[in-house]
Amino acid sequence: MAAKLSGGGGGKYDLGQNNEINVTPFVDILLVLLIIFMVAVPMATVAIKVDLPPATPPSPEDKPKEPIFISIQKSGALFLAEQQTSLEGLPSDLAGRIAAQSPGAIPQEERIMIRADADVLYQDFMAVLNELQGNGYYKVGLINEDIM
Repeated sequence: MAAKLSGGGGGKYDLGQNNEINVTPFVDILLVLLIIFMVAVPMATVAIKVDLPPATPPSPEDKPKEPIFISIQKSGALFLAEQQTSLEGLPSDLAGRIAAQSPGAIPQEERIMIRADADVLYQDFMAVLNELQGNGYYKVGLINEDIM
């Protein structure tokens, strides 16, 4: 009884060519790496003890002030709250509105929200932003409508 070890033609134990990829070793390596990371990650986190004070609800004085709204219509008309204004008069009207709402406050530290019609030209919108920034108003937010 002799075994033929060299490839040759045919025979009882001829396996032929295998065209499929054997993924078993790859899966074994991935599972070993998964176990290693599952063990190593909890050890990598460092627990720092911090003694935090208890949470207290904010007082009415700490409540943030209502922002000031600037609206831009499709026609280019500007509104400061419900009052119509112009681009040139916007800084003075804004300072007056802030002084009336919260006396003693620094106008440039107040929050300003801008809302614009969907068809407003980008040039008109940026003109309002540039006017605000040119006068020191940097706390400016943009309002959009939620699409449901």
